[in-house]
Amino acid sequence: MKHIFILFLLVSALSCAQEKRPIAGETEFQREMNADFKDATKSPLKDKDRKKFKGLDFFKFDSTYVVKAAFVRTPEERVFKMKTTTDRLPEYVKYGILTFELDGKSYQLNVYQNQNLINKPGFENYLFLPFLDNTNGDSSYGGGRYIEMRIPESESVIIDFNTAYNPYCAYNEKYSCPIVPRENYLDLDIRAGVKAFKKH
Repeated sequence: MKHIFILFLLVSALSCAQEKRPIAGETEFQREMNADFKDATKSPLKDKDRKKFKGLDFFKFDSTYVVKAAFVRTPEERVFKMKTTTDRLPEYVKYGILTFELDGKSYQLNVYQNQNLINKPGFENYLFLPFLDNTNGDSSYGGGRYIEMRIPESESVIIDFNTAYNPYCAYNEKYSCPIVPRENYLDLDIRAGVKAFKKH
């Protein structure tokens, strides 16, 4: 009887250890993403996907995709309604243009500001950088990816493509996600950030 009790304790300890596995990820960004996706109060995953969730697939961190970009503000831009995957049309303004080099070539991306979000505490200087690249529909999500930024205090800013993440629509169709403007297409492979989600 004593042996059975000890075996029971061992099995219980093992199952608890499995439940409390350390959060997967090789960078702080990856660990934070995985923690949020495991958390039922924050996760965009459907319940059935979250219960089987072990961690998102990421491209391996690559410092090549941490680039310094020239930042030029575009103060004369008008507010426009950005298309989404639903009928929702949030108001954005093109806030600036980012110019940077990758693989010896120069590229540009527009960065946007959500006009509703700037009224929320903590988001006053939040910028939205959506982009498309040649990995979309293959190793990354077909609809493109997003990067979060803050308004820089100087005329340059660091873009870290290793922090590129998928719209919530990649995980659950109930979400309404901004559609990446076509002018933010990069004609190269951005092999950094979150990969396409494989549903189980």
